[in-house]
Amino acid sequence: MQKQPDQRRELSAFLRSRRERITPDQVGLPHTGRRRTPGLRREELALLAGISATWYTYLEQGRDIRASDQVLDALASVLQLDRHERGHLFQLAGHAPAAETEEPEPLAAEVAAVPLLLQPHPAYIIGGNYDVLSHNQAADELFPNLTAADRPANFARWVFLEPAAREVLVDWELEARGLLARLRTLAGRHPGNPQYTRLIDELNAGSPEVRAWWPQYDVQARHGGRKRLWRQGRGAVDFAYTAFHLAEQPEQTLVIYSDEREAD
Repeated sequence: MQKQPDQRRELSAFLRSRRERITPDQVGLPHTGRRRTPGLRREELALLAGISATWYTYLEQGRDIRASDQVLDALASVLQLDRHERGHLFQLAGHAPAAETEEPEPLAAEVAAVPLLLQPHPAYIIGGNYDVLSHNQAADELFPNLTAADRPANFARWVFLEPAAREVLVDWELEARGLLARLRTLAGRHPGNPQYTRLIDELNAGSPEVRAWWPQYDVQARHGGRKRLWRQGRGAVDFAYTAFHLAEQPEQTLVIYSDEREAD
C-alpha cells in the first residue's frame, strides 16, 4: 500500500521522536563526547537495526520508500517500542499491524489494589481477553470457582466452562451471548494474538453454545448494567454493575457490583 505524503510525514516525526528519546546507554553504546542532539544518531540507529544509514535517513526524511516487516521489527526493537507504539509504526509504514506476541498484560500494583479497597462490594479487573487480573474476596464469593486452581482465572472461561456459572447467572444464555459478542469485538482488534486465539479455541472445544454462536458474528461494546445472580439462601438477587476503563490501559476494565436490595 502506497503511503500518502501526510502519512510519510507522520512516520518521519514518529521515528525521529522515538530515536531522540533513546540514550546511547540504553542500547549499550559507549560515550563519544558531547552530542548536538538528544538520543541516538541516525547512523547509530541504522547500525543497531542492521540497515543502511542512507536508507534509514531517507525513511526518516519522509521519502516514498517501503520498509519490510523485518526492518520495522528491527527498528521497533532498537527503539524499545511497546506493543501500541509498534502497531502504530506498522500502520504509519503502510502495513497491517503485525501479529502480536504473547505478553502478560501490565497491571500496576496500585491499580491491582483497587478491588481490595472496594470490599465488601464484589469487584475485579479484567483484561481485553477477560483474564481476571485482580479481584477481591467478595467477587470470589459471588462467582464461585472463578479462580479455580486447574486453569487461569478468566471470566469468559468461567461463564462457558464452569458448571456453577449456569446456576449463578439466572439469565445464563442472555449473559453468555453478550459476553461472547464483546469478546468477538475485542478479538477483532488483535488479529493473530495468541492470548485471544487460544482462548477462543478452548471455548469452541469445550462449549457447544460457543460453536453455535461464534459464527453468527455478534459484536458488542463493554458496558454496565444489571444482572440477576443466584445467591445461596437468598435466591435470585438483582445486582447493578458498573464498568470503568483504565486510562492507561483502555481495554482493561474495573467492574464493580452492588446489591440493589442493599442500595434501597
